[in-house]
Amino acid sequence: MEPPFPSSAAPRTFPCRQCGASLAYQPGTELLKCPYCGYENHIEARQDPIEERDFRAVLAEQEAREDHIEVLTVHCEQCGAETTLDPNVTADTCPFCDTPFVQTAVSQRIVKPQALLPFRVTREEAQAAFRKWIRGLWFAPNDVKRYARREERLAGMYIPHWTYDAVTTTAYTGQRGEYYYVSETYTAIENGKPVTRRRQVRKTRWYPASGVVHNRFDDVLVCASNSLPRKYITALEPWDLEALTPYDDAYLSGFRAESYSVDLEMGFGIAASRMEPVIDATIRQDIGGDTQRILSKRTRYDDITFKHLLLPVWISAYRYRDRVYRFMINARTGEVQGERPWSWVKITLAVLAGLIVAAVVAYLYSQSR
Repeated sequence: MEPPFPSSAAPRTFPCRQCGASLAYQPGTELLKCPYCGYENHIEARQDPIEERDFRAVLAEQEAREDHIEVLTVHCEQCGAETTLDPNVTADTCPFCDTPFVQTAVSQRIVKPQALLPFRVTREEAQAAFRKWIRGLWFAPNDVKRYARREERLAGMYIPHWTYDAVTTTAYTGQRGEYYYVSETYTAIENGKPVTRRRQVRKTRWYPASGVVHNRFDDVLVCASNSLPRKYITALEPWDLEALTPYDDAYLSGFRAESYSVDLEMGFGIAASRMEPVIDATIRQDIGGDTQRILSKRTRYDDITFKHLLLPVWISAYRYRDRVYRFMINARTGEVQGERPWSWVKITLAVLAGLIVAAVVAYLYSQSR
């Protein structure tokens, strides 16, 4: 059986069936097209079902060989990312923070990826989306916009994710608030004299409430990487998870993959925090009334299952004035998210220009009076 995840110790290559040249996956296709003879090497469609796996059973069998594989990764000392390198490459720059490194292979056991979303957005399309995003940044330094033309900085990465399913049962105590209105008097000043007025003021009557609510969650997505700012990688959602395909090494040919740094148990903790607002909304609906207070709650999680996925992202990172800025492009939709520097010179000039315009308008208004 072929290994389900690439190893930097023994990188797998994909020779052309016609001329033997090494191939790379072409985004948006189901083939590996040879750049030398033009032969289209089709990726054999796999019929393996993408099944949910039992969360607690896998935690209890962390050392089972059928659930885990041995991989060799390179670790970036600057940002902590763990990635694979291209075959026969021992030195490179980290795609997450632009730090140069020489490969030091580290062995670790990881849960096998079960599925992935292949790259759909090509490098050229990603570069165009990136340039459009850069051009839309107000008050960005000029050299940042020049950076958008450096295509070699754009790297295709598969980012690890978990998805979790769960059935929750939550016992709660709280209060139901019902509005009522009372009339009260107040004093206002009109034409320099105190005047008594009346107004309606809203009050709330509180009543005790308690109960049990149930929720069912499907495919709660959690990024299993700490190498990218979580708020930006989350902003790349939604992903078309209905288009997941069973894992195949061929889709990774020509791209890199990051090993997860958020393990299965830690990932569920993040997933539970994403479930919490939904549970709270269900509790408030169950309490009813005009407003609600949740005083305590206790949630039990049952039937927990998970999937380990790889999702495609074009990323770019560079250093600007001793700070790392990261940009990400959803390689399925072209959505761009990222950090950006500000040009305080441009901001200052804009503020001064605004003040000058305001002063001119004020002067013209006073003259017209």
